[in-house]
Amino acid sequence: MKIRKATESDLKDVLYVETQAFGNEHGPEIAKLVNGLLGDPTAMPLLSLLAFDDKQAIGHILFTKAYITGSEESISASILAPLAVLPDSQRQGIGGQLIEEGMRLLSESGVEVVFVLGHPDYYPSFGFKPAGALGFEASHPIPDEHADAWMVNELRPGVIGSTSGKIICADVLNKPENWCE
Repeated sequence: MKIRKATESDLKDVLYVETQAFGNEHGPEIAKLVNGLLGDPTAMPLLSLLAFDDKQAIGHILFTKAYITGSEESISASILAPLAVLPDSQRQGIGGQLIEEGMRLLSESGVEVVFVLGHPDYYPSFGFKPAGALGFEASHPIPDEHADAWMVNELRPGVIGSTSGKIICADVLNKPENWCE
């Protein structure tokens, strides 16, 4: 398997992976969200990575720019949304490799924290912790029963605990329907 940054010419592969990974019910909606984020100036800078098995795209991850309001210092933040792996390639560690490579590249670029609204049993193994309990409010309210799904990962030690606030995401992502887990 090979992971590389996605280019404009990879759009068809990106949207295919998103559609297939999320199935008939949610796939088209997620693909539309990703397509919108890729063209949203408020999402920049973004990091889009594709995983390939030979020449077949089998996984995709997208990180977009985020802001922390109410923080005394300026913190570089991103949101991971979404992570997708083709159904036949799931449970083989591909999603984890995409997360790890994305976090490595983001850290190298100066990003200090990454947020995700995702499965609370999956993301903690990659260093994510419940964000609400650490003082980070999501862009839109998250029901109490899903509070642990809103998570943060610190790429620069010392950021968590020294800052807090509400997270503002890219315009395309900043809609209540995108904040349901």
